[in-house]
Amino acid sequence: MIRITFLVSLVFFLGVLTAFGQRSKKAEADILAVMDAQTAAWNRGDIEGFMKGYWNSDQLVFVSGDEVSRGRQPTLERYKKNYATREKMGSLSFTGVTVELISNDAAVALGSWSLTRAADSPKGKFTLIFRKFKDGWRIVHDHTS
Repeated sequence: MIRITFLVSLVFFLGVLTAFGQRSKKAEADILAVMDAQTAAWNRGDIEGFMKGYWNSDQLVFVSGDEVSRGRQPTLERYKKNYATREKMGSLSFTGVTVELISNDAAVALGSWSLTRAADSPKGKFTLIFRKFKDGWRIVHDHTS
């Protein structure tokens, strides 16, 4: 009887792990697709399109250097001010991105960003907190250095 209970528990536990692993892979693919869409929008000069990856909320948090923007509109305005021309925008790429699902509707992405521009090639690191909403995964907190 103990063996049967153990085997049933083991099969159940393995099933739960498999299901979580499948959800995790799907979430990772969905989050990377959001980031790919952001990269494509940025590289065609579409800051509004780039912002579609962010949560459309006053509670959105964006941190860069010693500046903190709260809300989608201030974050959008910051991007438009700092990247007012295609030359300033350059070409964006994300590398070394890892995604960790921390619950069914929350994940953390860590990676590197770089811009290729005529005059320079700035780069840095980012940590993004994603939440899953009805319309998909969105960045709710962005800390970029």
